[in-house]
Amino acid sequence: MNESFEKITADFHDHLTHDANARLNCGIAQRLGELPDPGLAAAAERLKVATNLLARYQSVNTTDLDFDTQLDIELASLMLTAEIHEGEYQFNGLTQLQQLPCAGSDIGDGIFLLFINDPRPDAERLVDVVGRLEAVPAYLKGMLGRLTTPVARWVAMDLEAVAELPDLFETIEGWANSCQWPAIKRLQDARVGAEMALNEYATQLQAMPTTTQLHIGVADAQKIVALQGIELSLEQLHQMAADFLAKTRHTVEELRSRLVHKYGLDEATSAEDLQQFLAQRFRIEIPSGELDDVLKHYENARDDLSAFIEERALFPMFEQQSMKIIRTPPFMEPSIPAGAMLPPPAFREGERTSMVYLTLSEELLDEHTALSIPSMMVHEGIPGHHLQLATASLHHSTVRRHVSANDHAEGWTTMLEDYMLDVGYMAELADEVRFCGKRDLSRIGARVGIDLFFMTGDKKYLDVGVQCDVSSDDPFVAAGNLLAAVTGFVPGRVQAELNWYSQERGYPLSYLTGNTLVWKMKEELAASQAGVLEGLHLDRRFHDVYLKSGNMPLSFLRRVLVHKGLLPAA
Repeated sequence: MNESFEKITADFHDHLTHDANARLNCGIAQRLGELPDPGLAAAAERLKVATNLLARYQSVNTTDLDFDTQLDIELASLMLTAEIHEGEYQFNGLTQLQQLPCAGSDIGDGIFLLFINDPRPDAERLVDVVGRLEAVPAYLKGMLGRLTTPVARWVAMDLEAVAELPDLFETIEGWANSCQWPAIKRLQDARVGAEMALNEYATQLQAMPTTTQLHIGVADAQKIVALQGIELSLEQLHQMAADFLAKTRHTVEELRSRLVHKYGLDEATSAEDLQQFLAQRFRIEIPSGELDDVLKHYENARDDLSAFIEERALFPMFEQQSMKIIRTPPFMEPSIPAGAMLPPPAFREGERTSMVYLTLSEELLDEHTALSIPSMMVHEGIPGHHLQLATASLHHSTVRRHVSANDHAEGWTTMLEDYMLDVGYMAELADEVRFCGKRDLSRIGARVGIDLFFMTGDKKYLDVGVQCDVSSDDPFVAAGNLLAAVTGFVPGRVQAELNWYSQERGYPLSYLTGNTLVWKMKEELAASQAGVLEGLHLDRRFHDVYLKSGNMPLSFLRRVLVHKGLLPAA
C-alpha cells in the first residue's frame, strides 16, 4: 500500500521536534521544561528514525501528486539525508558529536528564549526554566560521557559560553523576583545545583585530551555541499570566490577614487584609510556613553527602511510581524561575531516575531556607523532575514517551514544590500554605503575559501588571489590571516567569525553561493520576461515568488519559477 504523504509528514514533524529546544525554536509550547539528551544512544536512535522516514518518503508513488507535494517530498528527503550524513561521517576516527562540546548553547539558548521571546505568562515560563535548571547536572553528565578527544577550539568556545551562564541565571532569578513568583526557593535551589554542576563540567572538560585536527576530507565536504542543494563542485566554488574578490576589489577601487575626490583627501589615500575616515565622519552618537545606546540607532534604521519600502511597495508586507533588536547575551558572543537574526518560530500562531542580536564592544564600535547600520538592518530585518523568514513561516507546507536553506536565505539578504541602493535607498550617501558594504561583503569571498579549507584541510582553497601568509600549521592562524587581509576586521571579530565557520560546515560558503545564484536568476528572469514584465513590476513579481514559496535551496526555487512560467525549462 502506498503510504500517504500526510502521514509521513506528520511523523517527519514529530521527528524534527523531538526535544524541548527544537520545540521551543519551532514555537510548540509542549514539554519545554526539559533539556535535550546529549548522549550517543539518543543520537543513534534519532538516526534510525531519520533513516526510516527517508525510506518511507522514497517509497511514495508520486505519479498523481501535484508539483508542490512532489517538491516537498524531495525537500524532506534532502533534509533527512543531510541529517543522516551529519550524524554518521567521521574525522579523527570519531563522529562530530564525540568531539563537539556544546553545553553552553544547549543550556543557555533555550533558557534565554523562554525569558525573552515566549508569549506565555511569566509563571508558565518560569516553571519550564526551573525544569531546565534542575536537568543541568544530568545533561552535563551525558555530555561528558559522549566526548572522546574533543577539538581544542570547540572546547575553548564551550568553556567561554559556560562561564557566562551564571549571569544568565542571575537575570532569571531577578525576573522571578520581579514577578513575585511563589516558587522562588525552588528556582534558587536549582540554580545552585546547576552552577555547581557547571563548575565540575568545566574542570573535567579542561582536563580532557584534545585535538587541533578538525578537517573531514574532500568526499564528505562535497557531500555536505550537495546536501544543501548546491549543484557546484568544490573547485567551482573556489573559483567563484576568487572571481568575486577580484571583481569586488575593482569596485572598491572605483568607489575609493570617487570618494577621495568628494572629500578632498589625498589621492594616495588607501581603501583602509578611507574606511577609517568614513567610520569617524559617520560615527554615531552615544549620549549616555553606554553601548546599549547603539540599539536605538538600529531601531531608527529599521523604521526608516520600512517606510521607504512601504511607500514604493517593493516587497509583500503583512501586519502581524515584529522584530526585537537586543544586545547579544554574553554566553552567545563566542559564536556571534557581529550580529545574527533568530527567525520567528515557524509553528507559533499569531504575530511573527524575530530576534536580532547585536554583538557590542568598544573594540567593535567603529563597525556600527551611520553607514553600516542601515545596511545591517537591510540584511537582518526588512526586507532581509526577518521579512523573508516571517513570510516563510506562514507557508502551508509543514516541510518548508522546517527547511533551513542557507543559500536561499543568505543569497536573498546579500543581494538586497546592493538592490536597496540601486532603487534609491540612502541615495545621497550611496557611494559611501556601497564602499563600506563592499569592503565588508568581501568576507563572503573569504568565507568560501576558509569553509572549504576547514572542511578539507587543503590550503589551496585559501588561495583566492589575496596576498597574505597562510603558512601556519594552525588552521585558525592561516585562515585568520586571510580573513583579516580581506576584511580588515579587528582580531576579536576575526576569531569570533572563525569560531562559527569551524562548526557550521557548509554554511559560510552559502553566502557567496547564494548571492551569485540569486543575481544569475534575476538576470535570467529579466531576459525571459523582456517585453512582458520589466523594471519594478518584474522585481515585485520576483520578490513575491521568492518570499511566498517558502524555504528551499535555490536550485529548487528555480524549478518553482519554471513551473510558474517565469523561467524557461533548463
